[in-house]
Amino acid sequence: MKRSVTCGSMLLLSVLFAVFGSLQAVTLEVSERNSTCIKAELSALLSITYNTSSTLRTVQVPLPNTTTVDAASSRCGSVSSSPWLVAAFGSGHALGLNFSTNGSLYNVASLMLQYNLSDSSIFPDANSSAVVTVLSASAGIWAAINTTYHCASATSVGVGGQTVTFSDMRLEAYMPQNDLSSDETICAADQALTTTSIPSTTSRPPITPAPAPTPPGPPERGNYSIRNSTGTVCLLAQMGLQLNFSYVSQAQNQTVQEFFNLAPNLTISSGSCEDNSAILVLSQGRSTTLNLTFTLNSTASKYYLSGINMIANRSDMTAPFSAGNTSLNYLRTTQGRSYMCNAEQTLAVVPSFSLNTFRLQVQAFNLTNNQFATAEECQIDQDDMLIPIIVGAALAGLVLIVLIAYLIGRKRSHAGYQTI
Repeated sequence: MKRSVTCGSMLLLSVLFAVFGSLQAVTLEVSERNSTCIKAELSALLSITYNTSSTLRTVQVPLPNTTTVDAASSRCGSVSSSPWLVAAFGSGHALGLNFSTNGSLYNVASLMLQYNLSDSSIFPDANSSAVVTVLSASAGIWAAINTTYHCASATSVGVGGQTVTFSDMRLEAYMPQNDLSSDETICAADQALTTTSIPSTTSRPPITPAPAPTPPGPPERGNYSIRNSTGTVCLLAQMGLQLNFSYVSQAQNQTVQEFFNLAPNLTISSGSCEDNSAILVLSQGRSTTLNLTFTLNSTASKYYLSGINMIANRSDMTAPFSAGNTSLNYLRTTQGRSYMCNAEQTLAVVPSFSLNTFRLQVQAFNLTNNQFATAEECQIDQDDMLIPIIVGAALAGLVLIVLIAYLIGRKRSHAGYQTI
């Protein structure tokens, strides 16, 4: 079925803006015992596709300024439960942000979107009156503890086939005080704008990239695993990891490139597993944190690396470097198998950040006895094995041709002599 964009839907969009007001920031707080633990100032636009009797229709729903915090569903969290900020609006609609932390960083671990199809002011002609709830595996929003995540740029997150686009976003979880911290973690999109634009009112020289450094040798191979709530290993990985990212150096006043090998003996691994997602978090002190999200497509019986997020903090940076991408499709493997690649692979994340893997074997979901299942090899390894086979076969063929030619020539030479 085709998505239809009609004059009626455009009129509906105009009505929605008239009802909800123009797209503007709302302020939301979660508090317990007179202490604020989560605060967010943000704008959001929800893009929701639903079925009518004849077609698919998509509506754009701005988060209205009448949005309130759902006190019954929101919480600061505890040892056994994670923090939630649930924003409620309209007739049974809600947007929820679930947070987690590894001690040095916090992140939006998942988004929840709830929409009520019986609300005809938003979903006219819907062929269902159900209340639909969808979840995302990871939102790609990370910040250092005791800092405010700040992102003015538009950031879109897929949530169960729908899309939530944030803008003008400032938020903080695990707050030590009742207001947002003055220290900020700036999102990668805003950092890119800051480093590439030069105000027209100034005459300072442009920031020029420094010469590319020589990459270090291959990183040491580390062993990492995470367990689910029952104590069973749900993700197992052996790999060497090298981070390649660029940032603006305060001392050099130019963009510099850094190659950073993750040292297994200095790295702490953590994470979590759900039915269809698994997250591995690797932290090297407070300077570097890498987040790898694997997603299971149970319909296709495949899983893959769907998200890579990284925060690096260096003394020469104006703010911690933050970059990520939650729309990736790397290391795709059959469910119940492991993925193996001994060759070096470069996984592009964003223009300013890529991840290089070495001697990698990983498996998420369906592990037995805490061991890797049969491996599916990457194409690079298969090609590397194929080349020696082809060369060997060619040499063997050449030797055989020479031998046959020699035997034929010898037979003809004997035929030239006669017995006396």
